[in-house]
Amino acid sequence: MLEIVEFTDPMCPWAWGSEPTFGRLRELTGGRAGWRRVYGILFDLDDDPPPDPAAETAWYHRFIENVSGHTGAPCPATLERVALSSWPASLGAKAAALQGFEDAVLRKLREAMFLRGEPADTPERVLAAASGVAGLDLDALARDLASPGIEAAVRADWRETRRPAPEVIGLTAPGPHCGAAKEIDGGLRYALPTLLFEGPLGRVVVPGWRPLAEYVDAAERVAPA
Repeated sequence: MLEIVEFTDPMCPWAWGSEPTFGRLRELTGGRAGWRRVYGILFDLDDDPPPDPAAETAWYHRFIENVSGHTGAPCPATLERVALSSWPASLGAKAAALQGFEDAVLRKLREAMFLRGEPADTPERVLAAASGVAGLDLDALARDLASPGIEAAVRADWRETRRPAPEVIGLTAPGPHCGAAKEIDGGLRYALPTLLFEGPLGRVVVPGWRPLAEYVDAAERVAPA
C-alpha cells in the first residue's frame, strides 16, 4: 500500500500552483494509495501584526504574482489583505472532510484567496466560500468548524508539520522553491507544499515546487507494484 502525506495550507500560493499536478498524481494512483492532508498553518495566530498593513499587502501581492509566474496559476488582480490567519480555512477544510467534501471546499477556499483576492480567514468567510459547494450541509460544516475535535486535529497537523524529516533540513536544490525546511519561531517546519511517500520499500520526501515526474518516480521507488 502506498501512503501519500501532503503538507499544505489553503493560503499557500505554491500549493495553489501545485493543484493540477497533485490532481493528476491522484488520478494516476487512484484506488491504490491513501492520501492524507496535513494543514501546516502558514499564517499562525501568534504572528506579529505588520506595522504597515497596506505595505505588507502590496508586498505579498507581488510575491503571489512572482509565484504565479513560475507555476502558471491564476493570480488575483488585487489583494484585499494578507490573511489574518490560516486557522479558519484549515479548520473548514478539515471539517469538510467529515462530509466527504474536503477537496471541493479546499478548492473554494483557495479560489477566494487566489482568484478574488479575498482571503477566507474568518469562520464567516470560510462558510461563505464553502456555500457554493453542491451537496454540502453548511449548517453541519459550521458546527464541525467550531468543534473541539476538529481543532485538535488541526493542532496535531500543526505539530506534525513542525517535525520535518531529516531529508529536508538544510536541503539545497535548484529551482525557485527547493522545499528546504523553513526556520520559524526557533524551530523548523516543512516547506509548503511537501509530499511524503511511504511504501513497502521505504520513504521518499518530495518538497517544494516539483514536476509530476518526480512525484511519480517517488511513488514507484517506494511502492513499485
